[in-house]
Amino acid sequence: MPTTLLAAQPRPLAPVLTRADDIILGKSKEIRLAVACLLAGGHLLIEDLPGLGKTTLAETLARLLGLRFARIQFTSDLLPADITGVAIFDREQSGFRFLPGPIFTQLLLADEINRATPKTQSALLEAMEEGQVTAEGETRPLPRPFFVIATQNPIHQIGTFPLPESQLDRFLMRLELGYPDQAAERRLLVSGGQRQHLDQLTPLLEASALPRLQQEVAAVHVAGPLIDYVQALIAATRQATAFQHGLSPRAGLGLLAAARAWAWLAGHDMALPDDVQAVLPAVARHRLRSLQGSGHASAEDIAGLIRSVAIP
Repeated sequence: MPTTLLAAQPRPLAPVLTRADDIILGKSKEIRLAVACLLAGGHLLIEDLPGLGKTTLAETLARLLGLRFARIQFTSDLLPADITGVAIFDREQSGFRFLPGPIFTQLLLADEINRATPKTQSALLEAMEEGQVTAEGETRPLPRPFFVIATQNPIHQIGTFPLPESQLDRFLMRLELGYPDQAAERRLLVSGGQRQHLDQLTPLLEASALPRLQQEVAAVHVAGPLIDYVQALIAATRQATAFQHGLSPRAGLGLLAAARAWAWLAGHDMALPDDVQAVLPAVARHRLRSLQGSGHASAEDIAGLIRSVAIP
């Protein structure tokens, strides 16, 4: 069905996108992808050089969406208990009492996640997959909604531990912010930076409203031919000689969820191939490893994948 036949409806997150654009200059698509990731119930990985706005983006979304926010600076000496929490002996109660760690929040910024050891990185696995934490022999639910934004430096930098494939797969999307364009950079230089404006941000949405919006996103219609298209894309990654292995069924589910969120943000009640193509690079690149080197799939690899698969 052509996009023109779908009536666009105003969405309550439109002001959030507009206000975030005022803080993260020149990165409208990346902001939209980050919000789509949250609406799809996923977690976000941002990989880029220091100083390009990764942390500012996370704090901006937390403030605008009214989410409780916590930041963990990942270092080589960070322990799993520093994330999940620890039991201490309470003399007054003559027993142990659990002190929740910073993971018990709604939006967790795992800053420079690949500077921690794999053992510490794995402390996030259960939380990201199941929305709960098992510590000191007891399983405790995390707040709802729960959203992880992790940042990491390029793996060629000194003192980094590459995320294992199982950890990468927990992130619905991976983004690169990149350098700002000339106009956006000039605004940054003239203003003295945008972080100073974070304290002026007020919530434009209540956190309690997000689960309802996520339900609306999940209800966006996906027609049979679109599922055929997604299956064809997945099959192409498994057959292509450019990748070491193809996308998993979990990746296919994530791709459909992200496409639904992208369509919903556009005001549509039905997802289209354009929506799938818009989110495919962010969903697939960190899950595909190129045969041409040790790195993950490039933007050119994904563009070639899209060209190779016909739209039903």
